Amino acid sequence: MAPVSYHYGKFPPTAINWANLISLIGPANAAIARYDGLLSAIPNAMVLLSPLMTHEAVLSSRIECTQATMGEVLEFEAEGEREGMSLEKRNDIMEVLNYRKAMQHAMSMLKELPLCQRIILETHSVLMDNVRGHGKSPGQYRKIPNWIGPPGCTLEAAHFVPISADKLPRAMGEWEKYIHGDAPDKLIQLAILHAEFEALHPFLDGNGRLGRMLIPLFLFQSGLIQSPMFYISAYFEANRDQIL
Repeated sequence: MAPVSYHYGKFPPTAINWANLISLIGPANAAIARYDGLLSAIPNAMVLLSPLMTHEAVLSSRIECTQATMGEVLEFEAEGEREGMSLEKRNDIMEVLNYRKAMQHAMSMLKELPLCQRIILETHSVLMDNVRGHGKSPGQYRKIPNWIGPPGCTLEAAHFVPISADKLPRAMGEWEKYIHGDAPDKLIQLAILHAEFEALHPFLDGNGRLGRMLIPLFLFQSGLIQSPMFYISAYFEANRDQIL
């Protein structure tokens, strides 16, 4: 079976089936509003919820087959590298810590800049710093083809082939423009942005993690939540068979 290829010329979508979505949009926006209300009621929410950011980093990295647990990450931070720790386990923990650093970096940049390609590139650079995949052009869009499928598969055996590298810079420009364009509903806009980012697969590694970071960053910039603290990876992890 031939792999599915990127949808050239079809972004942004010209037609959305609002009839199928309208019954979902209201409850989803109401749930976001309730969540934001809870954030507003928590004094120093950033401090109190910071462990959830670490938990999100653990779960988001686990989706990419990183095996570090929350306990191992906290122990590493408190006591450093324990004697006898395998290189693989250390690498797993460092990937989790980099995820958190990258998210914090993006949050800091949002104080000065709108969500844009510069933030995406710098956040990717932090995410991939000195961990597995650090040799795969951190902070730079890929310049060669990539594809999605079973580990080590050939192009012919892939499930999906993203956009070609030569068309990627222009496509990312269109993606950035869509972030700041008018949309009938912000959550639908976010869903399209997230799907398009994963379809473009702009980096050689780290696309999934960076795509999940995009969700709270966009919610925050759009004013749907007062702080970019929104943790989606637990849902993705629990429902990964349906999502995939």
